[in-house]
This record gives sequence, structure tokens and C-alpha cells, in this order.
Amino acid sequence: MSNTNTKASLLLAPAPAPAPAPDADAAPASASVLTLAPSEAVAPCCPPLSERPFTADEAETAARMFKALGDPVRLRLFSAVASHEGGEACVCDISDVGVSQPTVSHHLKKLKEAGLLTSERRGTWVYYRVEPSVLAAMGKLLGTASTGT
Repeated sequence: MSNTNTKASLLLAPAPAPAPAPDADAAPASASVLTLAPSEAVAPCCPPLSERPFTADEAETAARMFKALGDPVRLRLFSAVASHEGGEACVCDISDVGVSQPTVSHHLKKLKEAGLLTSERRGTWVYYRVEPSVLAAMGKLLGTASTGT
């Protein structure tokens, strides 16, 4: 199991508890510790853009993440899940994005493969949730790039 190059950096374990509401007294996302899957010994995605240049592996990891979000339909689906009440959405609640149901399923699969979403089947429906540790890593990656202005 020494091959950690396949999706390893984006497959972060879910946070132990649901994230608090934005107005709750919580540490900022940049101060939080990301929980990695037990079998993974990798850093969360990449360092902040302003910290240092990416290594080849970090650039590949970030590119996979942003490639998954580079499609407008996938970005809309990701946003719909992230903004849905409770941070979780049934596929039946987010499928109105102007494409067929099989296409929605395809895009959700791509987001899941990129490690951006997790899913759980409940009866006949599949519920999706944005992976909280990935959001924190994305925020850290992009957040410090704007502090120089």
C-alpha cells in the first residue's frame, strides 16, 4: 500500500462532528486541524498559495480538485449541497440544474471521486454532504492569497 498517489491527498476523513453554524463561537477554519483517513499520511491538499510554490504532487492534487469544480454544472451542484439546509442534500433536492438525471448523477460521481462530496444511501435516495475537511483545506489554500492586498 505504498502507492498514495491516487486520489490520496483529497480523500480526507470526515470531521468527527458536524461543523457548527457560521455564527457559533468556533475557531476559524484556518486554525482547525484536519483529520486524515487513518491509512493516509499526507498533508491536507496543499500549502497556502502565498507560502511557497507547489511541488509537482501538490499541484496535481490541487488541479484535480479544481478540475472537478471547473464544470459549471458540477460547481452548481457542489454549491447546492453546501448551501442546503443542514449541509446535506438529497439528490432529489438538487437535480434541477438544467441537465438530465443521469447527467446529474455523473457529475455528483465526479465530485465524489475528487473527494469533495461524501454520500449515504437512505432507502431509495442518496444524500450528499460536502466534505468539511476539504472546504477547510480549500479555504486555507485560497484564503491567504488575498491577504497581500
